Amino acid sequence: MGRFIQAAKQFARDEEGVTAIEYGLIAALIAVVIVGAVRLTGTTLNGIFGDIQKALKP
Repeated sequence: MGRFIQAAKQFARDEEGVTAIEYGLIAALIAVVIVGAVRLTGTTLNGIFGDIQKALKP
């Protein structure tokens, strides 16, 4: 049990782990923004093409 506590303390002091987590969070946030933008754009384009399709029908 002592080794586990010592390893946990060392992990908490390790700066590289924190940096990797920060980069991971930033990448996840960017991915969420991209997915949201693509969904919004896709919905808008779907509506536009739907309007064009209706206008072209006789």
